[in-house]
Amino acid sequence: MISLTIISGRSGSGKSTALHVLEDLGYYCIDNLPVSLLKPLIEQLSTSNSPSKISVSIDARNVAEDLAIFPSLIEDIKEVELQIVYLDSTSPTLVKRFSETRRKHPLSNETRDLSASLEYESELLDPIAAIADLSIDTTNLNIHDLRDLIGKRLTGRKPELALSFQSFAFKSGVPLEADLVFDVRCLPNPHWITNLRTLTGLDKPVANFLEEHDDVQSMENDIKEFLTSWLPKFEKTNRSYMTIAIGCTGGQHRSVYVCNKLFQHFQPQWSNVQIKHRELGNPGNRN
Repeated sequence: MISLTIISGRSGSGKSTALHVLEDLGYYCIDNLPVSLLKPLIEQLSTSNSPSKISVSIDARNVAEDLAIFPSLIEDIKEVELQIVYLDSTSPTLVKRFSETRRKHPLSNETRDLSASLEYESELLDPIAAIADLSIDTTNLNIHDLRDLIGKRLTGRKPELALSFQSFAFKSGVPLEADLVFDVRCLPNPHWITNLRTLTGLDKPVANFLEEHDDVQSMENDIKEFLTSWLPKFEKTNRSYMTIAIGCTGGQHRSVYVCNKLFQHFQPQWSNVQIKHRELGNPGNRN
């Protein structure tokens, strides 16, 4: 059965954050779905090879008449496992958030200021708020607290940090997606050993050569200790992805070896760990 989570609430209460959390947890998400399209969407999803976890946000930008009949519309939906979540904050808090971001409220106009727009929005969304399965007051929550709470309350888990280790060649440029970059060009270079030149850091002879040098082991251990200490702190800020790039001159020997060792070390500790050797598919970049 399809699991459908409807996110609603006043502007500035955290709907977009909630939707992003669910998207990170594997939900297929749709922002600002017209109420009139809710039933056709469910019918379509029920008859096709569609994702089993869906989340949509419905807000006051909808047609007022459609919002008014939302409860009766929901009563006719039987094909899904449905959960309605309503987010809200005190009006002064929402006013402050809009002032800080300098965004325009979607319902404000020449005759309706921000405070009046928030009150009108509350009236429009009352039919949804009245039947919500879960109501969350975000007044005293920062964005990190809200992400944790949404993940735990709606799915029983919070989004986990996905790690990607990538080796690369400095001469070809630092990967644009890199969050942390470690330079291993100071380590002994197998390129200058004739019988190792055409091999890579994944080959045993290259690994044996590098493991004979204390500096290689020290570099590897220092990076492991740094990541062990700081990755949990990055995760607490609700980072979804982090790319750790290891670079040497040609991206063939040293960076590949160290990157592979880090991948092997952290893979058992984290649920989503990937590895990529950028230059190995491009022989022209090797040295």
